[in-house]
Amino acid sequence: MLAGLDPVMAINTLRGLPFFLRDRRTIRKQRGSDRTFPFGRGYPVLGDRFTESGTMSGHYFHQDLYVARRIFTDNPGKHVDIGSRTDGFVAHVAVFREIEIIDIREQKSSVRNIKFRKADLMTLPENMAGYCDSLSALHSIEHFGLGRYGDAIDYNGHLKALENIRLMLKPGGKFYLSVPIGLQRIEFNAHRVFSVRYLLNILEEHFSLRRFSYIDDNGDFHEDAELNEGNIVSNFGCTYGCGIFELVKI
Repeated sequence: MLAGLDPVMAINTLRGLPFFLRDRRTIRKQRGSDRTFPFGRGYPVLGDRFTESGTMSGHYFHQDLYVARRIFTDNPGKHVDIGSRTDGFVAHVAVFREIEIIDIREQKSSVRNIKFRKADLMTLPENMAGYCDSLSALHSIEHFGLGRYGDAIDYNGHLKALENIRLMLKPGGKFYLSVPIGLQRIEFNAHRVFSVRYLLNILEEHFSLRRFSYIDDNGDFHEDAELNEGNIVSNFGCTYGCGIFELVKI
């Protein structure tokens, strides 16, 4: 993706144009004098014939499905989500249970099994200490304090969010965290990328790690990966991967 342009999509669009023109001529001939379905305005979709039948790879596909499955298995009393994707993970969970979501942005839609609360998690919301026994933050903590979603600029925004998440969880509560992993850096104002070592160091004081999985740079999922020294130092070979931590509050 370069300056909003996807080169592969552009090439596929050009490749698809001859097929579109050929197929339009064919269907008009087949229609003949029949007017059961009059032709409306043109709506060319030119590149879909060259793509796969849907996406079953990448960070969001795998993390959303995997963590929803873990929550189904654990069946907590109250699950709260911080800023994860509503049309993926949140929707998956809402199929089988209630989920409360917190986001700094407004949400005007109302959907069964989804409760919404507008809040900035860099400050602990009122009356939310010890609030739940299960909490998720999937591909969201890396954004805190970078201003992308209208939040205040705060270099340590991710640390403030993690501390408030700790306070929201009851002792023994589960925390499902996913963030980009690789060489540690800020790619302003999109996100932070974290090294695995850094994450383990900041999490170990208040959480015990139950499971670690990750999605590699090719978009492939690796469940229950081994956290040995070589993998930690190399960030599992990722430049921009996704680490999924299943944690328990100590």
